[in-house]
Amino acid sequence: MSNFQEEKKLVLKYFDEMENAGYEDVKGVMEKYMTPEYNFKGVYPFREQEGIENAAEVFFIPLKKALSSMQRRQDIFIGGFNEFDHSKWVMSMGHFMGLFDQDWLGIPHTRKMISLRYAEFNCVENGKITKTGLFVDIIGFMQQAGVNPMPPQTGNYFVYPGPRNHNGLLFEDAPEEEGVKTLKLVNKMVDDLDKLNNTMGCPPEILEKSWSKNMIWYGPGGIGASYTIPRYQEQHQLPFRNRLTDKKFNGHVCRFAEGNFACFFGWPNLTNRPLGGFLGMPGGQVKADMQVVDVYCREGDKLSENWVLIDLPYWLKQQGLDILERTQQIYNA
Repeated sequence: MSNFQEEKKLVLKYFDEMENAGYEDVKGVMEKYMTPEYNFKGVYPFREQEGIENAAEVFFIPLKKALSSMQRRQDIFIGGFNEFDHSKWVMSMGHFMGLFDQDWLGIPHTRKMISLRYAEFNCVENGKITKTGLFVDIIGFMQQAGVNPMPPQTGNYFVYPGPRNHNGLLFEDAPEEEGVKTLKLVNKMVDDLDKLNNTMGCPPEILEKSWSKNMIWYGPGGIGASYTIPRYQEQHQLPFRNRLTDKKFNGHVCRFAEGNFACFFGWPNLTNRPLGGFLGMPGGQVKADMQVVDVYCREGDKLSENWVLIDLPYWLKQQGLDILERTQQIYNA
């Protein structure tokens, strides 16, 4: 049986100290848990940062200043070996919740509770965190703050719940064979869909090989969530497959599973070009990269729930639309 207890305990201690630290103490907490060569990967506008100081100044400190009394509310917490290089990673998914007391990224503060959806991947080596991939749903955050930068979405965005069975916090290690089953199913599903990358559409029976008929797909703000295979196809999969072309899969940085849960992220996962219609936006000639996180739940021999974060602000910026800059210009003229 694989043992991820040391890595999990280290990450949990880091989470606890960071939550209880004032923004002026953030660097000190990070120095305790990260290596000096620490690498941070985040969504636009944070992107890739080398070293603790840069990551703290660009992401962690401004967020702590903006969200008073910020809590990390975890729904899934798992550890595992990255299937690409066998390094040990710990993944946490849930929401950062706080009082939106200062503007953030040009988004006007509301002085009300707000939740920022996140998925955070930490690589632990020799008792220190060496790399982090931290994805947050900025468009979903904007929608909660009453500043929606996107056309009407095909699904429905809300503060998403964790797993239906409330079994996602694996503070104790799960039996290794369960993670093997989950990762095998996820990889089969990915392979099935990869074969369709140069075609439009997707027969529902392809999805039915891997997915429960009552699957739930929790997509990013700007797309929203969908429930059941037919509605998922209508509200996300077919608009994505039919309104994007020149699709290329670039691979993943990290992919692993523990128990009934699996996760991955890429840098970037995908490259594609919009034909027009996806997200209610026009098409163009620019091929743009997509950074994506997927977190999966398996029930029996089928995938039942899928939490997805896509760095849509970065994908749009590559095509000439900076939704954060535009929001700041409009609301803070």
